[in-house]
Amino acid sequence: MAMIVLSSPITLAEDITDQQPLTEMRIEIYQKHATNSAWEEKEVAPDFYDSPYQVSLFSPQNGEDSDRLLSQTYSIFGLGLGVIAVLAVMPESITNWEKNDLDLINKWTDNVKSGPVWDRDDAILNYVMHPYFGGVYYQSARKSGYRQWDAFIYSTMMSTFFWEYGVEAFAEVPSIQDLVVTPVLGWAYGEWAYTTERDIWLNGGTVLGSESLGNTALFFLDPVDSIGRNFNYLVGKDIIKAGTGYFTFQETPLPYGNEKENQVGLKVSYIFGDDDSPALAGISGKRVVSSRYETRTEDPVDTGIIGLSVGAAWVNLDDEWAKKSALGSQWTLGLYFTPQFSTRLSYTRAIAHSDGVGDNIVYENYGVDGQYYFNSSKDLRPFITAGLGEMIRDEDNDQTRFVVNAGLGLHYKINNNWAIQGDWRSFYSTRTKTNENHLASSIIYRFGKGEWSL
Repeated sequence: MAMIVLSSPITLAEDITDQQPLTEMRIEIYQKHATNSAWEEKEVAPDFYDSPYQVSLFSPQNGEDSDRLLSQTYSIFGLGLGVIAVLAVMPESITNWEKNDLDLINKWTDNVKSGPVWDRDDAILNYVMHPYFGGVYYQSARKSGYRQWDAFIYSTMMSTFFWEYGVEAFAEVPSIQDLVVTPVLGWAYGEWAYTTERDIWLNGGTVLGSESLGNTALFFLDPVDSIGRNFNYLVGKDIIKAGTGYFTFQETPLPYGNEKENQVGLKVSYIFGDDDSPALAGISGKRVVSSRYETRTEDPVDTGIIGLSVGAAWVNLDDEWAKKSALGSQWTLGLYFTPQFSTRLSYTRAIAHSDGVGDNIVYENYGVDGQYYFNSSKDLRPFITAGLGEMIRDEDNDQTRFVVNAGLGLHYKINNNWAIQGDWRSFYSTRTKTNENHLASSIIYRFGKGEWSL
């Protein structure tokens, strides 16, 4: 067990007069309480993972800190008001928030009834800022001792009900891609931020040897927790349950006299050396192979189930469109729950050229679908797919058609993180009785350790 000593915030309240001896100085020390440990530090019964997707968020059973998570949720509600204020003064061209409608309740009701839709927000907002805040939600649960799956469920609930159908619905119609992208990519970012923060603390709270860079990085990695910790320090008491499970506190004797000081300890277990070179390990004493967190990651549900794909699709349009077939782009974002089953959000876009009459059109298609893979123990896996969604003409959400789709494909696993895939899907509109076909190929990336357990 290695102990890295960090500085502990203290406040001194002195009550000294000329007649009062120094030994009667009154000292009040504030030190935040240690939070519960990280999930990987817990002694979890092996049979817990027999049901890998069980949810413990509402019934903690392995020492998760539900009080800390509730406190963090209150903080998010409060800080969310500040985010609203910032977005409210940003240009409408960036946020698409209409600011001229003061009837907020009716505006919220209309927006909720009208959604969800495929939004036209700036790409930075949709695919950078939304995953960032999804990661912030995620860390609130992760740092409260919950496993990755529970933290993802929490992030999904917060991004859906607090933000998309809560705060943001006062300004715009809920967004299809935000409902998926925020918690899913937020999971990937949040877990990276969680482990990166741990590494910064392991390095004494510094980045590139700089404490200032370390403090800045810690703030942006998790602003909610950072604000909570600093607020507690300013008021000298634990108003907000903040901090991580890595800290312990102890009184340490000083090398002189009988005095002691309070120290904040960061506990991390190390494995020194390896079986092949025990002599070298004994000599150097610095051959850190891995931390306890990394060696005890037994949960089969981690960021490896997240899959992102990009590729191309040949779009064969129904004659009703009076347009030529076109080559377009396609991306998907999904969760690969097991080698047998996955679900994803898919989006296809193409420019369909005129067949002698009229202008070119922008063709878009999005949907949520599921895949079932055969021969799942092998690298080459045939699959069937089915789902539902909408087609959009000329980026006009008033020109949409509800569609159902079904198809089949072939998935080839290259390694745990990479795969290639080809599929054919047929789309049918129940309103216009029209039919479109997509023939697509794509490359898939699985985050984290990829397909390693489930």
